[in-house]
Amino acid sequence: MTSEAAVSTPPAISNTPAKRDYYWLRSFVAGGVAGCCAKTTIAPLDRVKILLQAQNPHYKHLGVFSTLKAVPQKEGFLGLYKGNGAMMVRIFPYGAIQFMAFDNYKKLLSKQIGISGHIHRLMAGSMAGMTAVICTYPLDVIRARLAFQVTGEHRYTGIANAFHTIYLKEGGVLGFYRGLTPTLIGMAPYAGFSFFTFGTLKSLGLKHFPEMLGRPSSDNPDVLILKPHVNLLCGGVAGAIAQTISYPLDVARRRMQLGAVLPDSEKCVSLSKTLTYVYKTYGIKKGLYRGLSLNYIRCVPSQAVAFTTYEFMKQVLHLN
Repeated sequence: MTSEAAVSTPPAISNTPAKRDYYWLRSFVAGGVAGCCAKTTIAPLDRVKILLQAQNPHYKHLGVFSTLKAVPQKEGFLGLYKGNGAMMVRIFPYGAIQFMAFDNYKKLLSKQIGISGHIHRLMAGSMAGMTAVICTYPLDVIRARLAFQVTGEHRYTGIANAFHTIYLKEGGVLGFYRGLTPTLIGMAPYAGFSFFTFGTLKSLGLKHFPEMLGRPSSDNPDVLILKPHVNLLCGGVAGAIAQTISYPLDVARRRMQLGAVLPDSEKCVSLSKTLTYVYKTYGIKKGLYRGLSLNYIRCVPSQAVAFTTYEFMKQVLHLN
């Protein structure tokens, strides 16, 4: 998830420790709230994506829209939100860490190492994405396991039970980091190209069409920000490009995360073996890129809510 604020450097603030602490706290809250709102909006699509990616036996013969209809019929309306509680616990710190890490990595690359221009945005975005993933990965594993369950065939009764079961039966702490390697490899291009594409579109838009695409921030009229519908457009383009590049790695990550839940888990023990198995068994369209159309559909509402909420929170918390 990327944001307008994520591609700009925070304004100069007082050097007093209290104000510095308050700035990071406000930034943390803004990113976390925006992430939670965006993810809740697209939670049904995320559930369907996991079911299709991992070839759930109850839904593997269906497409995206057919699955969206079938899940409520089989599991009730709330079945579309299964696993969303774990996602909320994860996405709040994930969004906050990613935004703050991006800004710090960008400063490090430009001031300490001397890397500037668009390349430092690409590198900082990749590093920020990987940092956020490492910090919140166990919760993503729990969320994937809960979302993959079908009513009547529950292996886990909730978040706490999932933690306990995985810890006891799948190698302790290491069980929570199954699939971390493909996640990090996939996150590098995804986050990098997301920040890079959105940042480039934002800077070009405000530079060449400031009156058409921009507007003054309500908490600081001297700061020009993108209009909400422009944020949506730029974020959608960035998300589509990033997803296309990294999607096969996302498929491999989900299958490795689900582990023993899948009947063919013994063939998905490493990144290369998982990618090879999925390609040979299901092919490119129905395997490596199965569910990609859903991700494209997810981009528009996800980015719309994320950018709008984050922009609102920034102004409420005086971050501009």
